[in-house]
Amino acid sequence: MTFSQIAIIGLGLQGGSIGLAIQEYLPEARVTGYDLDPATRARAAERGLCHTVCESAEEAVAEAELVIFCVPPGAIGKAAKPLREAIPPECLVSDVGSSKKRIAADLAQALPDHIVIPAHPVAGTENSGPDAGFASLFQGRWCIVTPPEHTDLLKLSTLVEFWETLGANVELMSPEHHDLVLAVTSHLPHLIAYTIVGTASDLEDVTQSEVIKYSAGGFRDFTRIAASDPTMWRDVFLSNKEAVLTMLQRFTEDLSALQRAIRVGDGEALFDQFTRTRAIRRSIIEEGQDDSRPDFGRSDHVKKTKKS
Repeated sequence: MTFSQIAIIGLGLQGGSIGLAIQEYLPEARVTGYDLDPATRARAAERGLCHTVCESAEEAVAEAELVIFCVPPGAIGKAAKPLREAIPPECLVSDVGSSKKRIAADLAQALPDHIVIPAHPVAGTENSGPDAGFASLFQGRWCIVTPPEHTDLLKLSTLVEFWETLGANVELMSPEHHDLVLAVTSHLPHLIAYTIVGTASDLEDVTQSEVIKYSAGGFRDFTRIAASDPTMWRDVFLSNKEAVLTMLQRFTEDLSALQRAIRVGDGEALFDQFTRTRAIRRSIIEEGQDDSRPDFGRSDHVKKTKKS
């Protein structure tokens, strides 16, 4: 059992990729879409991100069995509230946001008459907008589903099947645990990347542009992360601030320990730390969540994207 009519609200990287993936892996399903930005709607139609790109959100959701909100976390409640009457009563509502506790509360308040099961496909790139989406984005990636208590099990299983059909591995998790895990694995790394790249930008005059000219691989990776959508990440940090601040405090303490090891010349402590973290990188590759090829295989992805 799966959905035959799916509506996507927000046609950027995530929404566009879902639309393309549905057409490739669920060819019998029909997908409608809407984006608040007219230019995005026009480009989404040109790329064929949906079967029909609608001129209103109400039109997009009118016959939907599944509605997926793919807008920044801070905008989900505002986007959902006007659709309370337009979304069919038996329709399942979900999302793709990377902070779940706040989003679940916003959707429940905006759509109290509907079944809401939040989800988070842990997949993406630093690019955004309707040109960024591609059908294979979710292949082999995790999608974390955070069902509220007393969730309709049939709706839940159908949502799980939907994401599995798009190529994702699905994990069920509480919203609170999700937010803590993602604060470590995603939100804090982005915060660090934004900070390091910002510091480098402040030093540009001092170094006479040498920071950018002589960027090593590590700094280039930070700039890739820091190129992510600023609106989305602003909302992520504000919506998941408790977990992010908890992890940031822990990181600050660990950074102070490394600072002390460098100051006192404790090479053994540095070596032990670097050895332990190197093993984590190998584990990520073994789990299939990244690539050991040069540039992590991302140059191949760029070539494929340009060809398509």
